[in-house]
Amino acid sequence: MLKASLPAVDLIREAFHYQSRFVGSTMVFKIDFPVTEDPAFSYLMKDLALLARTGFRVVIVPGAKERIDVVLEEYRILSRYQGESRITTAAGIPFVKMAAFDVATRFITGLSADRVDAVIGNFVRARGLGVCEGLDMEHTGTVDRILTDSIERVLHLGMVPILPCIGWSPSGKPYNVPSDEIALSAAAALGAVKLFIISVHEGLRAGAHAIPKHIAAGSTGRIVHLSPQEVEAILETNELLLGRETQDRPLQELRLALQASKAGVERVHLIDGREEGAILRELFSNLGVGTMVYADEYEAIRPLKSTDIPGILRLMEPLVQQGNLVRRTAAQIQEKKGDYVVFEIDGSVHACGALHHWGEGQAEIAALATDPAYTDMGLGRRIVRCLIDRAIKQNLRRVFVLTTHTHDWFEFLGFSECTVESLPACRRKQYDRIRKSKIFALDL
Repeated sequence: MLKASLPAVDLIREAFHYQSRFVGSTMVFKIDFPVTEDPAFSYLMKDLALLARTGFRVVIVPGAKERIDVVLEEYRILSRYQGESRITTAAGIPFVKMAAFDVATRFITGLSADRVDAVIGNFVRARGLGVCEGLDMEHTGTVDRILTDSIERVLHLGMVPILPCIGWSPSGKPYNVPSDEIALSAAAALGAVKLFIISVHEGLRAGAHAIPKHIAAGSTGRIVHLSPQEVEAILETNELLLGRETQDRPLQELRLALQASKAGVERVHLIDGREEGAILRELFSNLGVGTMVYADEYEAIRPLKSTDIPGILRLMEPLVQQGNLVRRTAAQIQEKKGDYVVFEIDGSVHACGALHHWGEGQAEIAALATDPAYTDMGLGRRIVRCLIDRAIKQNLRRVFVLTTHTHDWFEFLGFSECTVESLPACRRKQYDRIRKSKIFALDL
């Protein structure tokens, strides 16, 4: 009988976990116009249709800036800007509407191919910007409110609402409203648990952007996830270099993600729409493929529970076989349960470690194991820092580790090599002189 590989089984488990957690939830998808012209657009529509058919409440906000640019140029309508806002004239607004609805229709067509109904509606109540710094913005507007009752009725019927970048005043006057603003307002008003910002670039990358040292990047440079505080640090660093009004799209998206997070959206995902299956991989796996800004308890280091023990034994086993860890039994871990912490991501344990007291003001950091798929997230480093903080709070004077293969890593964390004789007497008696582990310590 054929057996599924362990990574494949883990992926299936993650997919079921996220499906059960988020089915029935509202998710807003802000999709930049260039995505619609990419060959992967048809696959994106299939994935959105799949979500809608399986019980997810999908709301789409299409970007249309580049399409509007082309239409206005084609009809020789002058397009000027005040800062980042297009000045939409009375002569230009009919063509802006034409372009916006043309783009929205592409989504109707794509969803229809997979038997999902969608509705383009006047879901945005808008008001004009008026005069800004002496310039009449004419038909350029801002969101006054999102008509949530209308959107909810469409969602209740199992259809997908599409919100083009046009809003209307109570008297029926049309305004050109930025799609980023509409997506932000819609996500907040609808209580969306997720906002996806989908574009045609690789997103936030170390190397392409200035990333503060305390923020971990993966081996490819991808920033997997960020807290709102980390987003603020990245924006501040890059805006000092490029200026607050930079047109760098990944930074603009990051600013939008921060605004959404502050508005109560639990998670904002920045992904490259050119990558087939990106939405599903981002939604149904812990690591995803883009960058996630999270405002909820996405991850946490917490004390070990008895129900975690099978999981951490599984984490340890490859390291035991490689000779990096000493084998422990479930009973041994249970006996020292209070010494252990685990790193949990969305209900799954992906790293662990323990702080064992040996007297004389010293404790050992031990049983350190990390899911290899999460190496780029620095989970081991975070576990060690947590255990060091715990030792400091317990007024210990020193922590130490015994290692056979990872001494360079501990030196990087500030540990220094020492002798067996420096260990507490109780620990010296148990030192395995056949294994000959190196000893590294950190004074607190």
